[in-house]
Amino acid sequence: MVTKQYTGSPDEADLRRADSLGREIFSDIANKWALLIIETLGDHTLRFGELRDRVEGISHKMLTQNLRMLERYGLVERTVHPVVPPRVEYTLTEPGQALRVTIDGLCDWTHRHIGHIEASRQRFDA
Repeated sequence: MVTKQYTGSPDEADLRRADSLGREIFSDIANKWALLIIETLGDHTLRFGELRDRVEGISHKMLTQNLRMLERYGLVERTVHPVVPPRVEYTLTEPGQALRVTIDGLCDWTHRHIGHIEASRQRFDA
């Protein structure tokens, strides 16, 4: 995987540009599993199994990949406790909490407009 390096140029945050770092970040974070993980963590600190149980339908592999990506971006903090068996916990960082505010807005929007969207889908599919 080739990762773009930030040089301070405003173009790097322009999501319309195919070569922007902003688009790379947006593409990684704006997937259904990442959004659901961030929403599920919320104000909680959860273990891997707790997260997997709360995010219905996510596989072990997808949870692992998304947690690693979110940790890489500094949105999730992973804490390993030196006990036997090892206990690993995940919590949102300050930037992760800030992103959660946006995700909460998207969830609210979905709840407000789900009836309209479903009616539109039925008309379109008819």
